Order: sequence, then structure tokens, then C-alpha cells
Amino acid sequence: MEYRILGKTALRVSRLCFGTLTMGPLQANLSVGEGARLIELALDKGVNFIDTAELYGTYSHIRQAIRHRNRKPVLASKSYAHTRAQMKLSLQRALDGMDLPVVDIFLLHEQESYYTLKGHREALDYLLEAKQDGLVRAVGFSCHTVEALRAALSMPEIDVVHPLVNIAGVGIRDGTVTEMLSVIASLSQTGVGIFAMKPLGGGHLIAKNEESLRFVQQQPYLDSIAAGMVTAEEIDFNCAIFSGQSVPVGLAETLRQTKRRLQVQQWCSGCGTCVGYCPQDALKVRGGRAYVEEKECVLCGYCGAHCPDFCLKIY
Repeated sequence: MEYRILGKTALRVSRLCFGTLTMGPLQANLSVGEGARLIELALDKGVNFIDTAELYGTYSHIRQAIRHRNRKPVLASKSYAHTRAQMKLSLQRALDGMDLPVVDIFLLHEQESYYTLKGHREALDYLLEAKQDGLVRAVGFSCHTVEALRAALSMPEIDVVHPLVNIAGVGIRDGTVTEMLSVIASLSQTGVGIFAMKPLGGGHLIAKNEESLRFVQQQPYLDSIAAGMVTAEEIDFNCAIFSGQSVPVGLAETLRQTKRRLQVQQWCSGCGTCVGYCPQDALKVRGGRAYVEEKECVLCGYCGAHCPDFCLKIY
């Protein structure tokens, strides 16, 4: 496994980061035991970086996986909190949920612009205080937009960013992958650590999975890349790519057959609550029920967390 220092943080991370969104209740809904076993498998193969978020519901999976490890992996979490009080509670939930004295990286979740960051300033200021108090080692934000990433150029307090990057630019809401990578290069040169997300575009790029993963692996300014993994085969495949090894014969093709999609259940009432929580504007209400624009959906599953009737499922 290849490792990098994450920007100016001094945190040494594997190029492959285990993204836990897909194993949680928003997607595969693996049991704590099942999820923990997958994380342990990845750790045994050299992965030492795990990404989660308050929304993902995977703190228990991580806690069980790392509880007997002498050397803990680097852990990153995120929160939508926008006030000091909310962020203080979110950080405490992460510490308690994963049984940690300190969270390595804590991010503002899904920032879209300078104005979004400004609206979350109080929460960011609390994280900076928590960093001084030794509860957090690095702070920053995740984003799906070039605009938000560009805002970090004028924010020296940002240690780490977590942007959306893939070979086709799937999911980037306001530009191209070339534009995103250009800002990433500028940020990296200032010492900001960068770990990317959605290398397979939420499943849209599964038909060219090996090409897509090798693309992000070869980007010099990406310190690490978070990929969701819910099977041992996915872990084997991804670890081979990020260890510079050949992929076992037939494994890439096997995984190409596992395309997933967001499905709207028949009991959907068309209330439209989900629409406002879709970061990609992929959900609409048509004919009295929610409708998914599949080409826009990146399978983040965030909509399902806000559906009052549990109508949205990823299969």
C-alpha cells in the first residue's frame, strides 16, 4: 500500500481510504459485526484511513473494528452542524461513538460555496477551538463544487478538504474535473491535505472501474481517495489498485456486474421532503411521487435519511 502525508497535518495516510457511507443504514445497512469485519480486512491489507460522518450511522462499525488495535487508523468524520452548540454535540458523539480521545480529522459536511462556509463559520470556529484543546487534529470541509474548494484558498485555517473527483467529473455541480483538479493543485501547494471522494461517480463509472480508479490514483495532488466498500471482493480490487499491483483476473469484470441504483418505493406519497436534501438536484416530484434522474444521482443516500416514510433505498 502506498502512503502519503496529508498536507500539513503530519498524518500519514494510505492512498486508499475506506469510505463507510455504503455499509451504513443509508445504503447496504450491514450489521455492526459485518461492517467491522470488512474494515478489519482492509486494515489487514494496509488501509489505515477511514472516512465516516455523523449522518452515515457507522460509528459503531468502526468502534468494533478498531477496539483491539494497538495502532489506531486515521479517522475522519463530518457534520452538518452550523452553530457552536451543534458542532460541540456532533464532535462529542463522534468521540463517544468510536470510543476515541481525539478525532484526527473533523469536517464541515457538504459545503457548496463561500456563502455556505460563512453560514457555518460558528461551527468551524468551534472546531478550531477543539483543535487547540486537543480533541481534533485537523479541520476542514467536504464539497461537491469547485466554488467551495476555491474559497479554501483564502482560508489558511483549513487543514484538509474532501472534494468530489472522478475521471468524468460526475457529480461536480459547477464545473469540470479539470477545473476541480486545478484548484486542488493550488491548495496542495499551500499545504492543504486533500482526500477525494466518489472515484466511481456513485456507480456511474462502474463499467470502467479499473480505469477510473487508476485515474485518481495517478493524480499527484490527491493524498488519498475514499472509496465505499461493502464486499471482500471490492476490498481486494481496490487494494490491488492502490498497492500498484495487477488486479486478479476476472475480478474487475465481476465487480462491473454490481451496478446499483436509487429506487423509490411504491408507498411514496410525493411529499417532496427528499428533494430539498438532494445535493445533486437529482430528485423531483412527478405524478404524485418522487422521481430519480439517474444520470444526476451519485448514490450518496442522503435523501433517504430525510424521507419520513423510508421510501428511498439503494439496491
